[in-house]
Amino acid sequence: MTRDEQLLVTFRAAAAQDLSDLAGLHDREVDAAALERLRAAVGEGGLLRLRLVNQDSRAALFLLDEALGGLPAVIDGTPLDDLAADYADIYLTYGLRAAPSESVWLDEDNLAMQAPMFEVRALYQQHGLQVPDWRRRPDDHLVHELQFLAHLLDPETGDSLGEAAAFLDEHLLLWLPDFAARVAQRCATPLYAGLAAVTAAYVEELRELLERILGVPRTPREVVEERRRQARESDPAPAPFVPGSAPTW
Repeated sequence: MTRDEQLLVTFRAAAAQDLSDLAGLHDREVDAAALERLRAAVGEGGLLRLRLVNQDSRAALFLLDEALGGLPAVIDGTPLDDLAADYADIYLTYGLRAAPSESVWLDEDNLAMQAPMFEVRALYQQHGLQVPDWRRRPDDHLVHELQFLAHLLDPETGDSLGEAAAFLDEHLLLWLPDFAARVAQRCATPLYAGLAAVTAAYVEELRELLERILGVPRTPREVVEERRRQARESDPAPAPFVPGSAPTW
């Protein structure tokens, strides 16, 4: 293996682990043990394996570091209750009106479980993957999309980096920045504001790195939207239902 090939493997492994770690933080409310691990990671040199250099990335990391530094030495009681309530507002109750799923942001009527969910489901299936329970957490949920991106980047499981770039352009980057901005503006705790900002900044900078590696620029949003519009129009309209022509409930 050449030096360049080894560097690429190292990059892919680092990015895949970072994305898996970020997915884990969005997956469930943080407990005292998770917060201690985060604080330890900051003390050891950083939360992430990839070194982010963009101004927005550094600002987001600073926000998260400050949130962790502002927690009491012993994390229990009220701080944990506040974080649990904030997590519920963001991810469970739609209290912030910032749904963590792609369909809600991209569907014309802001509905969940629409075309984007079926698009990412088809991509997962191409890789032999499926979500555990799409009724509880749809395929296009932030956690699943981060996990899939990690799968694409992992040198042990991924295929071409082009797939990862395309997934960012056609899915995650179409809605994650808006989600993260709304969470950061409306959530009650600095920690979840920082987590949202770091996640969005990370995938933005990751796409820039992939552009440098692949020489493939980011697909403009309007191009992706036009493709989706054409795909919708090319789908045949469902045949009208004629009573007695098919089984009914």
